[in-house]
Amino acid sequence: MKQKEFDFEAGEVLLLDKPLTWTSFDVVRKVKNMLRIKKVGHAGTLDPLATGLLILCTGKKTKEIDAIQAQEKEYTGTFRLGQTTPSFDLETPVDAELPYAHLTEADLQAATAPFIGLIKQTPPLFSAVKINGERAYEVARRGDTAEIKSKQITITAFELMSIALPNVQFRVVCSKGTYIRSLARDFGAALGCGAHLTQLARTRIGEYSLSNALTITDVEALRPPRPEADPAKPPRPVGERHRPVRQGLAYYDASTAAAASAAAEKAPQE
Repeated sequence: MKQKEFDFEAGEVLLLDKPLTWTSFDVVRKVKNMLRIKKVGHAGTLDPLATGLLILCTGKKTKEIDAIQAQEKEYTGTFRLGQTTPSFDLETPVDAELPYAHLTEADLQAATAPFIGLIKQTPPLFSAVKINGERAYEVARRGDTAEIKSKQITITAFELMSIALPNVQFRVVCSKGTYIRSLARDFGAALGCGAHLTQLARTRIGEYSLSNALTITDVEALRPPRPEADPAKPPRPVGERHRPVRQGLAYYDASTAAAASAAAEKAPQE
């Protein structure tokens, strides 16, 4: 892949595989700085704890953002049954536990049917929905509550790919504005056991596929040479190169660190 294949200032549609814990704005800012592009925007937000296809438009191609956002989306991921969290994912700790062992595969498969088609869905409070001009997640992270109105969405496909209770792997094809975290909440409520999202990847937007996406490292290889008059900054340590500022993930970071520490303690000593 060579820099000459792209004209970012004139306009490109760039497919990126968003890293875990990065916000969509983290990716936009990183790419804008690396490639020294004046105009960059993303065509559809991904949560920090989601990975997968994030489409960036540069230059004149930013005019296509609305059209790309309106296209059908495909996701794969995992629901954890029997536990709920305020954010409907791993951003916040478990706040309730309910029995799930009595559920059969037939129960789970039957519970998907009411979610296929045109349905109403209420977005999570931990989301970018605006409430009186403020992002809902800002309200949630302060510990406040607010009412969010439901909206109509379309789910074309909701398939359970693998069931190993309490974990259920799924595939969803849906319209713009669908929150998979809300689907986790509603699916768990329909089963009577609660659920939350533990893993999510966006695999497709319209005809754009994750299989064709670049990693952040791939984008770094497209970095244009620095002008001679612009002195290079001292390189940061390798471990710091791809570590953006993360907001709202204190619980996730703490629990992940604790799990890693516990695994290290159990590892056989040489």
